[in-house]
Amino acid sequence: MIQPATISFLNNLRKNNNRNWFEEHRKEYETARADFLQFTQSVIDQFGKKEHAIAELQAKNCMFRINRDVRFSKNKDPYKTNFAAVFSKGGKKSGLAGYYLHLEYNRLMMGGGVWMPENIQVQKIRQEIDYNWNEFENIIRNKSFQKVYGDLYMGSDVKLTRPPRGYEADNPAIEYLKLKSWIVTLDLNNETLSSKDLLKIITANFTELQPLVAFINQALEDTES
Repeated sequence: MIQPATISFLNNLRKNNNRNWFEEHRKEYETARADFLQFTQSVIDQFGKKEHAIAELQAKNCMFRINRDVRFSKNKDPYKTNFAAVFSKGGKKSGLAGYYLHLEYNRLMMGGGVWMPENIQVQKIRQEIDYNWNEFENIIRNKSFQKVYGDLYMGSDVKLTRPPRGYEADNPAIEYLKLKSWIVTLDLNNETLSSKDLLKIITANFTELQPLVAFINQALEDTES
């Protein structure tokens, strides 16, 4: 269970996103980070019993830094106002699809898939969806999957307005072939965030994602594509 002090720290950081405040409250940050790190390891230990590809991961290698890269951003706030971690085969820098956990004030978001892969990886995933549309459709139309996640994220930031080169507009998979990222997300409410069953809920929801993650990684790990 995530401690209330961790949520409180993220709320205060949201209101005081500057280096002076952060340094004055560094001990609080370290305590909050350690709490999320411990929770992240609990997720790995529990979900790793079902998803063996992540079972040997260490939380410290899955968690993202809190410092923001402001070099090319109009937003010059030095810190992220969340803690986040990704669990994927080979670690967060592997480029493979995986599972994502994101905690901020009054919000715990989870999900998974692959976000903005390189062009050659995009082509592999599109090819896999096109060649194996029935398999992919069965995954995303599964009733339990839809009950938890609905559909893949279709925002304009991850989707082409026209069919990609080499694919016709009448392709039955065209809306998914237009994508440049293949992800799903789920926001857990505050009641769930404070629930003693939080770890069990996260594990169950990640389990629903396993077929999608496996399908994407099947494409990315296919060296003959």
